[in-house]
Amino acid sequence: MDRKKEPEESQDTSSAGADSAPTAVPVEDTNPSSSTESGQTSSTEPGLLPGETVVREGKAAILFPSANEVFYNPVQEFNRDLTCAVITEFAREQLAQRGVRILVPGERDRVVVRLSEEKNGTEHQEASEQPEKEQQHEEEGGKKEYITASVGERCEVCQGLRVLEGLAASGLRSVRFALEVPGLKSITANDYSAKAAALIARNAQHNNVSHILQASQRDARSEHKLHCLARGKKERYDVIDLDPYGSPSPFLDAAVQAVSEGGLLCITCTDMAVMAGNSGETCYSKYGSMSIKSKYCHEMALRIILHSLDQRAAVYQRYIEPLLSVSVDFYIRVFVRVKTGQAVVKNSASKHALLYNCVGCGAFHLQRMGKKMSQGKHMKYSAATGPPVGPNCEHCRQRHQLGGPIWAEPIHDITFVQKVLGAVSGNPTRFRTSKRIEGVLSMVTEELRDVPLYYVLDHLSSTVHCNTPPMLQFRSALLHAGYRVSLSHACKNAVKTNAPAGVLWDLIRCWEKSNPVKRERLSETSPAHRILSAEPTLQACFEIREDANPQSRKRHLTRFQENPQANWGPKARAKAGGGISSELEDKRKQFQGKRKKPITDSSQLKSLPCKKLRKGTCTYGDKCCYSHELKQETNEEKMD
Repeated sequence: MDRKKEPEESQDTSSAGADSAPTAVPVEDTNPSSSTESGQTSSTEPGLLPGETVVREGKAAILFPSANEVFYNPVQEFNRDLTCAVITEFAREQLAQRGVRILVPGERDRVVVRLSEEKNGTEHQEASEQPEKEQQHEEEGGKKEYITASVGERCEVCQGLRVLEGLAASGLRSVRFALEVPGLKSITANDYSAKAAALIARNAQHNNVSHILQASQRDARSEHKLHCLARGKKERYDVIDLDPYGSPSPFLDAAVQAVSEGGLLCITCTDMAVMAGNSGETCYSKYGSMSIKSKYCHEMALRIILHSLDQRAAVYQRYIEPLLSVSVDFYIRVFVRVKTGQAVVKNSASKHALLYNCVGCGAFHLQRMGKKMSQGKHMKYSAATGPPVGPNCEHCRQRHQLGGPIWAEPIHDITFVQKVLGAVSGNPTRFRTSKRIEGVLSMVTEELRDVPLYYVLDHLSSTVHCNTPPMLQFRSALLHAGYRVSLSHACKNAVKTNAPAGVLWDLIRCWEKSNPVKRERLSETSPAHRILSAEPTLQACFEIREDANPQSRKRHLTRFQENPQANWGPKARAKAGGGISSELEDKRKQFQGKRKKPITDSSQLKSLPCKKLRKGTCTYGDKCCYSHELKQETNEEKMD
């Protein structure tokens, strides 16, 4: 989505989002394209003001005021496509209870995909069975009339869903909802900026959805103002979408109150540096959880935002049920259902856990915040006992870091995910990113639901400095040992298993015996030496098993796609007046992909600024291998 900044509202974050300005690709005037493909049109299209241009995505054609002020990121099309797919299935479930059947263009039969039950050559057979049974049941049951809801129609008679996009900017996402999601009664596209609200109204008129989409100008951080939009509890929003630039934390408290009973919250977080452990204290101040640097940081980020949502909902006797949580590209996206119930809220403490992470070998342990015990018809709640670890790691004798609390329950509703997956795979022409959606959701359905976090195979082997075993052989060894194992959509080489860390290190020890390392080079206090010094208590079998290869891998689905283009990630925050700072953009490009292009020649260091010089501690002067030009320019500017 697009985002822009106005001088009078430059202090607010409501006009900047994950798919917004500042993002990756500036809007340019290009040749016209069809409405089913993402692209840009020239400013010669009728109805455009001087300097305006049009961007097409899905069925929407969005006006932008200037190519110099607004940026459009085509990478975020996956985010918007996935959201349309999820809201469509949510609307299907909700409206079916009211006797309403939604009609999705291009969708012939209702399908449900279960990869775990698929067999070679039969994966599509059960897709058409369920709709036929439902149709026969309807015919035998007599005259049961259904109200149908189509895209672009205001579903008012049958009590359609009310949708709020709290940080809408140009309104791209809301316009796509109106044009692509059936069963909607109204869509409120809100933004704090007056110019953004006016642009939303123009885009609604340009796409002929003014009868469904209304523009609003309010502060999404205020619960009172969100309730003004919702007009009380009886007319709370069924769906609330928040896609800010950076952290959504200022808006969460209002969102959990303004969503209806059983309503859907769609939240995006792009402050991954904070949530992945680079700034744990900042993460705690925003989300009430301490993030730590680890290989499982992307799933931990998902569990941090779910923890924060559940904690804020519990204040109002509400709780969350995660439907889908994904880590994609440079952001995370969660879809949760919000319900009310004082009895269920009492379970909140047992749903969250502290995290003990070893700084040496990466072994981790979870400690639930509370525990519950069944006593007949009643539940008894008490504080948990712990800790689950000693002062030092039992494997490498290094210290532990304490992180969290995090959400320790399942982060997906597999039944719901299968419905979304079935709808997308059965109607592949609906979205341009259908193949990627199918690949990601397929991996989600294969993940172990009751196993939080994961290990990374190459990190396990690098800890003891040995060759990395093939993924299929390592997964087979875990299966031979009697444990469950799966991959993770959040990391390519992830090993999600219910096996304890000791079993994993036994497998690594067995692998090292056939691929020995030079132990004389290992320090006696290093984690590698201490782990390899112990004899394995488990004899590993690395013979490949058929069930070690998941269906998503066998079918060669698009699971971890390559970066689509250079400098495709999020840009720096927008400056007042629109656009982004050229200095910040140059700095961003300088460090983009720096890990993929390591410095091999010391002369290349001259292109990097000297950090010690900034602190005033560099004593090398002109002989320093790093650049001092930045400091000199700063001094010249001060003199001027």
